[in-house]
Amino acid sequence: MDAMDYASDTRTMKKWRVVRFDLHVNPAFDERLKREPSIELRVAPVPRSDAEVGAALAGADVYHVSSARNEMANFAFVTEALLQRNPSLLWVSTYGAGYDSVDVEACTRAGVAVMNQAGANRHSVAEHAICLMLSVAHRIGESDRRLRSDRGFTREDLMGHEIRGLILGLVGIGQVGTEVARMAQAFGLQVLATDPYVDAAEIRRRGAEPVSFDSLLARSDIVSLHCPRDPSTVGMMGAAQYARMKKGAYFVSTARGGIHDETALAEALGSGHLKGAGLDVWQPEPPPLDHPLLALPNVVATYHTAGVTHEARRNIAVMGSEQIVQAVRGEKPPRLVNPEVWPAFRARFERKGA
Repeated sequence: MDAMDYASDTRTMKKWRVVRFDLHVNPAFDERLKREPSIELRVAPVPRSDAEVGAALAGADVYHVSSARNEMANFAFVTEALLQRNPSLLWVSTYGAGYDSVDVEACTRAGVAVMNQAGANRHSVAEHAICLMLSVAHRIGESDRRLRSDRGFTREDLMGHEIRGLILGLVGIGQVGTEVARMAQAFGLQVLATDPYVDAAEIRRRGAEPVSFDSLLARSDIVSLHCPRDPSTVGMMGAAQYARMKKGAYFVSTARGGIHDETALAEALGSGHLKGAGLDVWQPEPPPLDHPLLALPNVVATYHTAGVTHEARRNIAVMGSEQIVQAVRGEKPPRLVNPEVWPAFRARFERKGA
């Protein structure tokens, strides 16, 4: 095809409309989509009402939505009602690995394919999880705060522990959990894992000993969450689960707020049953300043920043934009959250693209 034929073809080809709201996205996302002649990208202001969401998504084929539920109001979430109001949607794409702002079952019923960016930030999140384990065990947060505000204490007052030789229990051994398992072995940790979606042989291949959830809680010196937030995991860690953990164990989460009960965790830490916690995720985010966990010296707290590094954000932008390009070409996205939707989705895609 010569240049003139190509120019004519691009003027007549189907244009797929991609919409995202004006939240922080690495420039690589917009740059890639703008190079694709079949894609029209719209960046809309962060909505303040249902009406503004509807206006932004009018005629949209792809909705690229925030994965973090506290970045936008609930009316911008992908719900059954939003899908009914926007029947043109074919794809929902998330900003990251999570998809707790998306009703996946409603999307499947509507024939809408859901794509996430699983694995794009796995190195950053895994590093952060290991950092939280080290920080809480070595009492780095406590030392930092006391050194800035107090005198008259000794170094022995802040004596911590090595993590070498401890047992690490991973709740979930997907992309991030597998990376944590690999890093943990370098620190001399024995790694256990439980994951209902991964068989025992694969868990071993990923570097961990497969165990039940109850056994993991009872045996681990550190319990670290790496599972998605969904109906099966919300409230998974509560008072009963903390009580099953070893006395003096540590709890770490870089997963999602709401999977662990924050009030029960504060009680387990305050009573001395658990020795410390490293928390990157909260419900809501950020937590209120008077949150009881923030008052405890043995808690290291971060603001859902495990996957928010320059490298991870670029990886997510590249992966997300490439998946959208693949999708509008009719290819099956490699990170399709609801693969069971594919037959119904294909029928809708072919009708719309014809």
